[in-house]
Amino acid sequence: MAAAEADRNRSLKEALFESLSAILSPAQDVRTAGEEQIKVLEVTEEFGVHLAEFTVDHQGALAIRQLSSVLLKQYVEAHWSQHSEKFRPPETSEAAKVIIRQILPIGLKESISKVRSSVAYAVSAIAHWDWPEAWPELFGILMQALTSGDGNAVHGAMRVLTEFCREVSDTQISQVAPVILPEMYNIFTQTEVYSIRTRSRAVDIFNSCAAMVANMAELHKNIPKQLLYPMLPQFTQAFVQALQVPDGLTSDSGLKMEVLKAITTLVKSFPKAMNQWLPQILPPVWTTLTESANIYVRTVVNDTEEADDPVDSDGEVLGFENLVFNVFDFIHALIETPRFQTVVKKSMDQLIYYVVLYMQITQEQVKMWTVSPDQFVEDEDDDTFSYSVRISAQDLLLTLASEFDGECGPAIFAAVAKHLQEADSAKASGNQHWWKLHEAVMLTLGSIRTLVTDAARSGKVQFDLCGFLQSVVLEDLNQPLSPFLLGRCLWAASRFTLIMSPELIQRFLQATVSGLQASQPPSVRISAIRAVFGFCDHLKSSNNTQILRPHLAEMFEGLTTIAQQFSTDVLALCLETINIVLSIDDEFTTSVEEKVTPMALAVFLKFSGDPLIVSLTQETFKELSENDACRAPLQQKLMPTVMSILQSSTDKIPMGMPSLTLDILESLVRTSPIPLSDSLMQAFPLVARCTLESDDNATMQSGGECLRAYTSVSLEQVMQWQDEQGRNGLYYIVEVTSRLLDPKTSEYTAAFVGKLVSVLISKVGTALGENLDLMLRAVLSKMQQAETLSVIQSLVMVFAHLIHTQMDAVLEFLSTVPGPTGKPALEFVLSEWCSKQHLFFGAYENKVSSIALCKLLQHVIKTNDARFQDIVVKGEQIFHQSEGIRTRSKTSKVPDQWTMIPVAVKMYKLIINELSSQMESNMSTHVSAGGEDLEEDDGWEEADDDDDLENGTEGQTLSSLLGQFAPASDYAGLDLDECDAEEDDPDALQDPLYQIDLQAYLTEFLQSLSQQPCYTIFSPHHNDAERHVLQSVGITT
Repeated sequence: MAAAEADRNRSLKEALFESLSAILSPAQDVRTAGEEQIKVLEVTEEFGVHLAEFTVDHQGALAIRQLSSVLLKQYVEAHWSQHSEKFRPPETSEAAKVIIRQILPIGLKESISKVRSSVAYAVSAIAHWDWPEAWPELFGILMQALTSGDGNAVHGAMRVLTEFCREVSDTQISQVAPVILPEMYNIFTQTEVYSIRTRSRAVDIFNSCAAMVANMAELHKNIPKQLLYPMLPQFTQAFVQALQVPDGLTSDSGLKMEVLKAITTLVKSFPKAMNQWLPQILPPVWTTLTESANIYVRTVVNDTEEADDPVDSDGEVLGFENLVFNVFDFIHALIETPRFQTVVKKSMDQLIYYVVLYMQITQEQVKMWTVSPDQFVEDEDDDTFSYSVRISAQDLLLTLASEFDGECGPAIFAAVAKHLQEADSAKASGNQHWWKLHEAVMLTLGSIRTLVTDAARSGKVQFDLCGFLQSVVLEDLNQPLSPFLLGRCLWAASRFTLIMSPELIQRFLQATVSGLQASQPPSVRISAIRAVFGFCDHLKSSNNTQILRPHLAEMFEGLTTIAQQFSTDVLALCLETINIVLSIDDEFTTSVEEKVTPMALAVFLKFSGDPLIVSLTQETFKELSENDACRAPLQQKLMPTVMSILQSSTDKIPMGMPSLTLDILESLVRTSPIPLSDSLMQAFPLVARCTLESDDNATMQSGGECLRAYTSVSLEQVMQWQDEQGRNGLYYIVEVTSRLLDPKTSEYTAAFVGKLVSVLISKVGTALGENLDLMLRAVLSKMQQAETLSVIQSLVMVFAHLIHTQMDAVLEFLSTVPGPTGKPALEFVLSEWCSKQHLFFGAYENKVSSIALCKLLQHVIKTNDARFQDIVVKGEQIFHQSEGIRTRSKTSKVPDQWTMIPVAVKMYKLIINELSSQMESNMSTHVSAGGEDLEEDDGWEEADDDDDLENGTEGQTLSSLLGQFAPASDYAGLDLDECDAEEDDPDALQDPLYQIDLQAYLTEFLQSLSQQPCYTIFSPHHNDAERHVLQSVGITT
C-alpha cells in the first residue's frame, strides 16, 4: 500500500512538473493545456505539498521555482482555510498542512529574492490562520533567522514579519509584540550589521504593531502599557538619533521616511506618552523639513542637480518626495492633537514659509502639463485624485488656515513678503526660475481667499493686498516668461474681486477674455476658463454681475471654441464654466440658447459613457429649463431626441442611454411650471413603457424617479391623461411601481421605489383604492429578499412615512398580513427597521425614520398596544471574557450572540443613539481650533473620569407636559437654518419634517419620556454610552 501511495505521489508530482513546464511554453496551445491541467491538479491533496517542494528545490530550474512560488501563494489564499474570503474548495488537509509548514521555512533563506518573497508571503498567509495554535514554533524559526547573520535569511524573515504585522489580529498582537519589538529594536540600532533596507523594514514592522496597539486601546486602555510602552523610550530615542544621521552608508531618505511614519503614528495615537519626548523629536524633524526644502528645490523644482534616490529591496525607487510627504503627515498629526497645537502655532511664520516653497511647480510638471492639457486640468483641480508634493503642501496650508486662522493670516503675509523679496533677488541675479515663487505665492493667497481677504480688510496686518494685485499680479501678466505664471495671474485675480476697484476688475476681465483666445498656449486658456468661473462665482455671490455683462458674449464664444478643440477633461471644465455663465443674466442666456442647446445635446450624445460630462450637460439643460424664455425652444429642440431614444430598441443605442435620457426628462419636468407642456405629456407614456419593458436596473430606477416627478409636479394632468384603451396615467404609474417591486426583478430596481410609493400615497390617497393594499404587500415581499442597505432603507421608508400620516391604518395592515415566518408582518418590518436604523443615511431620511420611531413608541406607551407586547428583537452583542485567545479560525466558527429585548425598548435605544449621532455631528461643526485644554487618554496615565458632552440643551424643560405625554408632533425643533444644505430632492424639501431640528426634537422627546411613570420600563436597559448621552441633556439615569 505504501509503495502504491508513493508511486501515486510521484506520478502526480511528475504531472504537475509537466503542467508547469507547459505554462512556460511559448506556444499558446501548450500554455492553455498546461493551465487547464493545473486546475485539475489543484484539487488533489498533494498539490500544495509538491508546489512547496518545487519552490525550495535548489537543483530545480529557476523558472519552475518562481512559477511554483507564485502558484503556492495563490493556493494558500484559496485553499488553506474555509473561512478565508478567497476560499475555494477543497480545504487543504491537515496532513498536507503539516508537510507544507515544515518545507516552507527553508525557502526563507533562498538566494533568489523573488522566490524568497513569494515564500515569505505564503508563510505569512498561513500564520494568520495557524499561529499560534497549529504552528507554535514559527516565531522561534523567524527569530533564529534574524540572528543567523545570513542576509538572505534575515530578509526572508523580515518579509514574513512585515506582511504578518500588517494584518495581525488583535488577539495575536499580545503574543507578537513582546517577541518582535525587542528584535526589531536590535536590528534597527545595529547599523553596522544590518542594511539600511532591513533596518527600514524593522521600523515598518514596529509601526504596524504600534498602530494595532492603538486600535486595541480604544477598547482596552491598558494594552499600550503592557505591549508598547516598555519599549517606547528606547525606540523614540533611536528614532531621534536616526533622523540626525546624514545620508550615507547607514542612512538615507527611505529610512528616515519610515522613521517619520512611526513617529507620526506614536504622536497621533499616544500623545500623553509622547509629550515628554516632543522637545527631542521636533528639532531633527524641523531640520529634515528645512534641509529637504533646499534639496527639493534644487533637484525637483528647478532640476539643476541630479537626485540620488535610494532603491528598496523590491527594486522600487524611494523618491525623495516620499520623505517630504511624511514630514507633512507628522505636522498634520501635531495639528490634529490638541495638546500639540501650541507647538505648531509658535512655528507658524517659518512653517508657512517652507510650505510655500514646496508649493512651487516642478520642471517635470512644466514638461508634462505643456504636452498634456488634460493632465494639467486633472492635477490642478480642487478635487483631484492626483498626488504630489505641491498638492500635499497645499493641503497642509488649507489645514493650517482652517485650524489657526488667527495666527495663519499674519504668518502668510510675512511668508509672502519674504518670498517676493527672494524672487526679486533671484530675478536680478539672472535665475530663470524666479517666476515659480511668484506663482506659488499667488496659489497660496488664492487658495485661502476668505482668510486673506478678512485679514487684509481688518487692518491688523501690514500687507497691501490691492497693491499686490496691481504691482505683482497685473505686472506679471505683462511678462510672458511662463504660460503657467500668466494663467496663475488670471486665476488669482478672479479670487479677489471683493477688494478690487471696478476699474481693476475690468482690466483683469479683459485679460481673462484675451486668455481664452486660440493664440494663447493651452495652459493659459485653461487657467482663463478657471478665472471665468471664479469671476462669475464671486461676482454673482456679491450681486455685482452687471460688471460681467459686457464680457459674457466673448467669454461664451471662447469657452465654446475651447470645448470643441480639446478632450474630455478640458471639455468638462468648459461645460462647468458655461453653466455658471448661463446663470449670470437671463437675457444673455436667452440670446445664446440656440447655440447652447444643440451643443449640449451633441456633447451628451457623443459622451454618454462619461458620467462627469453627462452630469454637466444635464445641468446645462436644467439651467436653460429654469429660464422662462429658454424653456420652450429648449423643449422644441430636445424633446424629439428624448422621445426617439425612449422608443428605440436597446441594440440601436449606446448602453445606459435610456437611463440618462430619463434623468434629463425628470429634470425638465421638475423645472417646468404647470400645466406641463404638450411635449412633456406626450413623453409620459413613453417613460412608462420604457420602464416596464426594460431589464436594465439603471433604466428602471430612472424611470421610477421620472414618474415620481410627473406625480409630484402635475398629478392632475397625469390622472386626466388616457391611452387608447381609456387607462389613465395613474394606472401606468401603479404598473411601473409593481414592476419595480416584483420579486423576480433585481433588488436594485427598488433602490428609489420607496420615494415613489410614498409620493403616490401622499398625493393620490384614497383614489388608489385596492392598489394601495397590493402595493404595500409588494413592498413587504421585496423587503423579504432585499440585502442591500439602500434598498432596505427605501422600502422601510414607505412604512415610516405611513406612521406619520396613517398610523392606525398601517398598523392594522401589518398586523393582518403574514410575514415570512407566518407571524404578522408587523414583527418582520419592525425587526428589519430596528436592525438597520443606525445605518440609515441622509439627513431627511433620518428625520423621517427617527421621528416615526418616536411616534410609534409614543403610541405603544399611550395605548399599551397588545400587538407589540410579544415582539422581541436583537439588543446588544454579547462578548465573553473567558474565551481566551480568539484566533481568526475560532472567531469564524463561533456565531455572534445577542441579547433579545422588547421592540419598544429597542426603539427607545435607537432614539438615544440617533440623538448621540446628532450631537456629535453638530458639535463637530463648533469645535474650537485652539483646544489645548482638551485631554486625550492614551493609557499612559490612569483614565480620568469622563467629562459630560457639551450640553447644548441643558435647562430646557417641558413643564406643560408634566404628568402627560404630548403628541410627538407637538415637540419643538422647527429650525429653517439648520436644514441640510446638501438635500436636493424637491419632494423632501417640501415636507415639513425636513425643517425639523432633529437634535432638539429628540432631546425634548426623551426629556418628556423620562418624566413619565412608564420610564422605569426603559431605564434598566441603559448601557454606559446611553447614560452618558442622557446625562448630557439633563436626564438623570
